[in-house]
Amino acid sequence: MTFETGEVRVYKSRNQACAMTVARFPGERRRMAVSVQPRGGVPVREDGRFTHYAGPVTVGAINRCVYVKGSVGAGSADSGWILC
Repeated sequence: MTFETGEVRVYKSRNQACAMTVARFPGERRRMAVSVQPRGGVPVREDGRFTHYAGPVTVGAINRCVYVKGSVGAGSADSGWILC
């Protein structure tokens, strides 16, 4: 998922889902965040001031949809429920 200041990358194996937020223009330290939540579970999140990317964060997602959010500076994106 792309947005003005970066992109959120989502990966899924047979039993896990993983996400990371990557800055469009890496180099300067800025606020970034990524979270992934399995349906019926709690979100796993990483946020802070990074130069290139936030994450990866991983959750167990056997037969479950996930909801992914990411942000870089003022830009952000969320997926809705995906990978069902």
